[in-house]
Amino acid sequence: MQYLCTTCSLILKLSNSLSKSIRFLVLCCFHFLYLRVNPFIIQLFYFLSLSSLGFLLLIAFNPRTDSFRPRNFDFFFTSVSAATVSSMSTVEMEVFSNTQLIILTILIFIGGEVFTSMVGLFLRQFKLKQTGDKVVSVPNLIEQIEMGLQVRDPKSKNLNLETKVPDHCPIETILDSKLLMYHSIKYLGFVVLGYFLVVQVLGVAMVSIYLALASNARNILKNKGLKMMTFSIFTTVSTFASCGFVPTNENMMVFSKNSGLLLILIPQVLMGNTLFPSCLRFLIWVLGKLNIKKEESKFLLENSAGIGYLHLLSSLHSSLLVGSVFGFIFIQFVLFCFIEWNSESLSRLSSHEKLIGSLFQTVNTRHTGETIVDLSIISPAILVLFIVMMYLPPYTSFLPIKENEKNPEKSERRKKTRGKIMENLIFSQLSYLVIFIILVCITERKKLKQDPLNFNALNIALEVISAYGNVGFTTGYSCKRQLNPNIDCKDKWFGFSGKWSDEGKMILIVVMFFGRLKKFNMNGGRAWILL
Repeated sequence: MQYLCTTCSLILKLSNSLSKSIRFLVLCCFHFLYLRVNPFIIQLFYFLSLSSLGFLLLIAFNPRTDSFRPRNFDFFFTSVSAATVSSMSTVEMEVFSNTQLIILTILIFIGGEVFTSMVGLFLRQFKLKQTGDKVVSVPNLIEQIEMGLQVRDPKSKNLNLETKVPDHCPIETILDSKLLMYHSIKYLGFVVLGYFLVVQVLGVAMVSIYLALASNARNILKNKGLKMMTFSIFTTVSTFASCGFVPTNENMMVFSKNSGLLLILIPQVLMGNTLFPSCLRFLIWVLGKLNIKKEESKFLLENSAGIGYLHLLSSLHSSLLVGSVFGFIFIQFVLFCFIEWNSESLSRLSSHEKLIGSLFQTVNTRHTGETIVDLSIISPAILVLFIVMMYLPPYTSFLPIKENEKNPEKSERRKKTRGKIMENLIFSQLSYLVIFIILVCITERKKLKQDPLNFNALNIALEVISAYGNVGFTTGYSCKRQLNPNIDCKDKWFGFSGKWSDEGKMILIVVMFFGRLKKFNMNGGRAWILL
């Protein structure tokens, strides 16, 4: 008995030692990768891994019907589309079982920009702790200062991570600045987490309540065999993450008469995408006024540039962003109503439903992609307008800058790096899109000749730019538009890319990844000077 106890105790100690060693090894690997590997590589690896994992989970479960099973390549395409929140589809959504819809919901949930940026904040907090930016004791800080550690000047409005320690700066002031920076970033992470969860929980609750009260919307789900709670969660998560996937084949077209549901989803579109920075800044301001982490809130509001969080914009930029977002929506809304009011696309709707539907449609061009109309039958002028809106980054705004307000240090740094080979080889976003469109036209050149009404340059450009903007708008494919009708052709409710060759679909997969990571190349093409 004593021998058995001794053996068990030894095994327990060995297992504890092994677990500590594994944990230490994992932390070391993580520390090395996060601190030394380029952030672009980290995020690319994240989305590739997420897409691969989603693909394996999707093929592990059977679709809703046994009569049709999508190809593995289409499963992978759908997984990439969900992970990159692009909502490009090559199969009908109602093919997926309830379990597969839950898997797609998780992919969208953890692939959205708000979630990944929130994770980045917590990793940044970990990085500050690991690199010594979080100081536990004054002696350690003194030692770091004597060794020439780089810290921030607390009196500077633009906190720069590369600022050297001033000779006249007291140690106590440096300590306060470093701790305040650390706690402010930690606080910002929890604010984003709270915002992320509360908005979506309220969205799910409101959609569920609406479906419980609106019998016609509830009957649509019942006829399609969709569970109400699955639909509520899936649609809310997808809308907030700016994905655009909806569990129905027709997207939101079947709910075009449900104006209440559309009005519930519109704030989700804006708060999770174009107006996220403005809402975040306003939330921090409100929490500060309520004396909740007042010092951290003030620090975040006054030093938004130095925090290094893409979605925390300055007061001026946040205000102008609101005006720009609603300005773009107003322009689209007026043009859409003027051109499409009496068209076939809105013919089934009343005047009230046309107004709400048009507003919903124009809000979704940047960059959610849910639709209440068939894009293949709307005016080409509106399609071109939508293409422009999908191309614009979400935080595009009119921000006038005077010449004397420009940062001279940044300009000098740009001059120094202009000679770097890689920076000179990087093209602009528009250049890459042109290349992708040309490549798709090459892979689909036979269909461009045989089926020109479906396969034309405008439809291909819309599909490519929609994938780049992670929007999901598509003109679809119609057998009625075939010049040489094929008796075996059947109309399906999936995207235009569903009729592309595998080579064309692979190019679109690259475009979806490129679009999801476009923030790393927003300044590309500066080596080209147009005179």
